[in-house]
Amino acid sequence: MPRGRYSLHDPHDRTPLGEEHFHCAPGPSGWRYVSRTTTPSGDHAGSVDLTLDDLGRPIRLELHAASWQVRGAALDGVTWVRTDPTGTHATEGNVRAHAFTGTSPAFLVATSRLLRLTPASPAGRVRLVAFTDPVLAPLTVDQSWALIRSEAHPTDNGPLTVDEYQVDALDTGERHTVHIAGDVVLAAPGVELEDLDTPPSAFA
Repeated sequence: MPRGRYSLHDPHDRTPLGEEHFHCAPGPSGWRYVSRTTTPSGDHAGSVDLTLDDLGRPIRLELHAASWQVRGAALDGVTWVRTDPTGTHATEGNVRAHAFTGTSPAFLVATSRLLRLTPASPAGRVRLVAFTDPVLAPLTVDQSWALIRSEAHPTDNGPLTVDEYQVDALDTGERHTVHIAGDVVLAAPGVELEDLDTPPSAFA
């Protein structure tokens, strides 16, 4: 069960946004990721609880940020309920999309699991519902993912396979690179892995 800490920053000007302390592990249903986020000053900012099934689909999502809450799952596309800070208003949403995304590195791992690309396979197109900070507002985005290379690197615990993905935002044409090892993001725009207590888990 990997445990660690990501630092989060603005991918454009590198303004620090805080940290995400996480643990994750494969399980009987697929994969689960749990984290808490903090501000640059160390105050509590929110949390992420994401469970995927064996095919990489989100069977349970719970997000908290700035007293807003989202609960969602893959149902007729993806369905979610967003609750305001007072708890008096809740709005339901549904989009014909494949999965969710957001600022947490968990969503990068989740999308890679959903697509299951190989270096020989063509790029995969995916429609995602992104929950944007600070109020978890939903936004539908289309992305193209391609696995550029998969390389094994020697470590004290044996070879570590690192996958390099090229991700294109189909609405803006913006392109970036994501490096993932097992169920841990090593580097991505706005994300840096700072600490990792145990090696990444290898998916079957």
